Amino acid sequence: MAADIAEQPAGMARLLDRENAAAIAAVGARVAARRPRHVIFVGRGTSDHAALYGAYLTEIRLGLPVGLASPSAITLYGARPDLSDALVVGVSQSGGSPDLAGVLTVARQSGALTLAVTNNPDSPLVAAAELAIDIAAGHERAVAATKTYTAELLALLLLVEGVRAGDGVLPADERAALEKLPQLAEEVLADNAADALAQRYRFASRLVATGRGYAYPTARETALKLMETSYLPALAFSGADLLHGPLAMADPDVPVLAVVGDGPGGQAMRDVVNRLGERRADVVTVGPADVPGAAGRLAVPAVDERYAPLLDILPLQKLALALALARGEDPDAPRGLNKVTTTL
Repeated sequence: MAADIAEQPAGMARLLDRENAAAIAAVGARVAARRPRHVIFVGRGTSDHAALYGAYLTEIRLGLPVGLASPSAITLYGARPDLSDALVVGVSQSGGSPDLAGVLTVARQSGALTLAVTNNPDSPLVAAAELAIDIAAGHERAVAATKTYTAELLALLLLVEGVRAGDGVLPADERAALEKLPQLAEEVLADNAADALAQRYRFASRLVATGRGYAYPTARETALKLMETSYLPALAFSGADLLHGPLAMADPDVPVLAVVGDGPGGQAMRDVVNRLGERRADVVTVGPADVPGAAGRLAVPAVDERYAPLLDILPLQKLALALALARGEDPDAPRGLNKVTTTL
């Protein structure tokens, strides 16, 4: 897991290189030419969180309504929705889950434009789709996904911005900003603050992760990583949902990880952190600046809010790794889990 985490800056650089960027641009141009009226994403686990990030990007940047598919409706109940005007995107690191391929197969039969975003170009998901994007993350050693997650995020960002451009080609200023991400990721990974935080949380019995907008998928992925590697019950809420009831459980014994960046989502989260502080919750933020009401911070650089999820997750992955080791667990071999999970 440590090796996979460390490879992420190189993976970002690889996805941004001329060949891979051109391949994604070609897919973006195809999507733009089809002019879909709405977009459906489908994924499981970590890839579902990447799909949620793609949903925010699509609604905000393209102005298209987005849904997250319920694979069981198709694979277990035999539903055949009319997706003829849709772009249907399957996101999966392995591309091997039959239910995801099943959704793309049915969507394609109904006339949808289908796209597979995966780390395995020879997978059933790619075979089921009309278009495909290889996230080019390389072999992932650990069961818990890390580098494939950030590769999925970056691939979806390049895709959406390419569709927005119309011809798949990003504007020069956008391209220049993105090319800084690998170095920024190196700097974030060089910070070992997560190790000390792991000692602080070693005996926690439960934890909450929260964020809004682009940061909400980060909160969900954080909770999943902690549950996978440390077996620590972790709940993820959007900052808005947290205030609609779950705030009542906040107290000094429930650590809260709050993603608070720049932009509208980060500004909205400041009120959430303040409310948590009123309840004396143990809040640690992830972001570029200290936030009143928080007891600590995992530092990341200030970047465009769209890019922040690629950096915010890095110290949280390191936290999951360090916490698992501090609790005497093996994060490379979580009990009961396999690298490829097959669901029908």
